[in-house]
Amino acid sequence: MSRPSSYLERIVPAVLLRLEERRARLPLSALAAVAGAGHRPSFAAAVASPGLSLIAEVKRASPSKGPLRPELDVGELVAAYEAAGARAVSVLTEEDFFQGSLEDLRAAREATSLPLLRKDFVVDAYQIHEALVYGASAVLLIMALLDDRQLEELAAVALELGLEVMVEVHDAAEMARALAVEGAIVGINNRDLSTFAVSLDTTARLAGLVPRGRLLVSESGIETRDDVDRLAGLGVDAVLVGEALLREAHPEKAIHALVDPRQQPVRLVAR
Repeated sequence: MSRPSSYLERIVPAVLLRLEERRARLPLSALAAVAGAGHRPSFAAAVASPGLSLIAEVKRASPSKGPLRPELDVGELVAAYEAAGARAVSVLTEEDFFQGSLEDLRAAREATSLPLLRKDFVVDAYQIHEALVYGASAVLLIMALLDDRQLEELAAVALELGLEVMVEVHDAAEMARALAVEGAIVGINNRDLSTFAVSLDTTARLAGLVPRGRLLVSESGIETRDDVDRLAGLGVDAVLVGEALLREAHPEKAIHALVDPRQQPVRLVAR
């Protein structure tokens, strides 16, 4: 009996197909020509702000849970995030499994002055140029998708374009590789991308491997103030939260329940 395919094995072929469709419509040379040189707020500076920073996510659906907020108004949602005290926004742009789009990224840029992270399954430099054109300050590079050569090349393209990089890890081996990307923010994803199971123990296990001075973000599975306090105690600089906000009719209330700007959790572990 063949083993069930993992989520990654299902998602990546769809990502590659969509990528080739976009490239056929607009070659890289034409895409690069429309990139503006305007100021972009720093994602790293937002993560490094005093206390523990909240990165609020725009996500319409999940492969494991289906539609979350499919009819959301991106501009309205992002404005609520900013008003409630989020310090950055993550925008999921994958089309088939998360129902996102680059237009969501553009709409977020038009609605907020906060730095934006393009969150997608980036495997090609073309996607990094898209991130620049559509208003991102930073791109996510997932270690499970990339070998060392690809990682080095894509990080170099991002930095050359003036974008910041967050490298996402799931285990100690990926962490060792990620730390070789000089200056990159480290994101520990508590979600196993093969099964989509979630455990904050992943951050607990890996946070101590991150050296002093490297920015650290914990992603996925963050539901309560107790979760936030636990992660702050592990020394993370920021938490990335999506579903706990998107399930609420008033996401600003959910943000205040997690990270009240008047009573910021303090990082107990200095790095």
